Amino acid sequence: MKVGIVGNGLIVRQALACFKEAGIPCTALWCRNAEKGKPLAEEYGIEKVYTDYEEFLEYDEFDTVYIGLVNSLHYEYTLKAVQKNKNVICEKPITSTYEEMETLRLVARDRNVFLFEAIMSRYSANYEAVREHLADLGDIKMIRANYSQYSRRYNAYQEGTVLPAFDPALSGGALYDINVYNVHFVTGLFGRPETVTYIANIGFNGIDTSGVLTLDYGPFKAVCTGAKDSVSPPGITIQGTKGYIEIDDRPGFVRNVKLHLNDGTEMMLDGPDEGNPMTHEFRVMRKCVQDDDFERTYSWVNASLDTMYVLSAARKSAGIVFAADKK
Repeated sequence: MKVGIVGNGLIVRQALACFKEAGIPCTALWCRNAEKGKPLAEEYGIEKVYTDYEEFLEYDEFDTVYIGLVNSLHYEYTLKAVQKNKNVICEKPITSTYEEMETLRLVARDRNVFLFEAIMSRYSANYEAVREHLADLGDIKMIRANYSQYSRRYNAYQEGTVLPAFDPALSGGALYDINVYNVHFVTGLFGRPETVTYIANIGFNGIDTSGVLTLDYGPFKAVCTGAKDSVSPPGITIQGTKGYIEIDDRPGFVRNVKLHLNDGTEMMLDGPDEGNPMTHEFRVMRKCVQDDDFERTYSWVNASLDTMYVLSAARKSAGIVFAADKK
């Protein structure tokens, strides 16, 4: 795997460090402003810097594109890369709407390319350990997931300055920026719910600054709380008739996982330390590409489709409108 990088923001800088740690070469960088991109390219030994995206995609010294742009641009830039037969790693959320995700899934499959959403929990062995032990819980009844982190951008928002994280035109908000981790965790294990309800705290420009998402699966319910305007300890609990699993960490990391059974059994489910979770996910993606493991990859793509179904339905429930909805 050789990677072409799209963007030059904070998440891109984090990704470049992780690609380097994983031993995955990055050979080209695209950004709007070459003067901003060149120092970053020099720091990480990237050979080419482009400001023309079409020209960037024609460069044959990378097979995979990493996209770390604002949410609203994920679909457009991913679609163009896939249409040029490039594999794509796109930051979460991979699209703004369910329809966009369905299009990406179909085009990527038709082109026989790999498509990955960079959501770290998905690639963790601990997440699979949770899946393997669900049967120990008996009948699942309740799931609680909370990821609430006060955003440094919220102070500016309160003063009337709208940065991308709180801009509906750029597909921002608490649901897409932070609650998305909870949604991915739940849908990756249980699929698409029967009904979706989102009760949100809505700001002055129509964006959600925090909210409570309820997923009704019929025999069991999931409640996902995400906030950018307040803070609380993160965690996840999956409750069943025979016990529960608790995760004492952010849902994107899946660490400190413990099984509690009604008979008194307690067991830590954490496997060996995988190191930096972003570095680990890139290693997993590389192995999928090396092994031509489309079956595994597209099981994740289908999980992303389920997540986008929930996110789109949640926004509709709360009356949150993105610019992408009008296209």
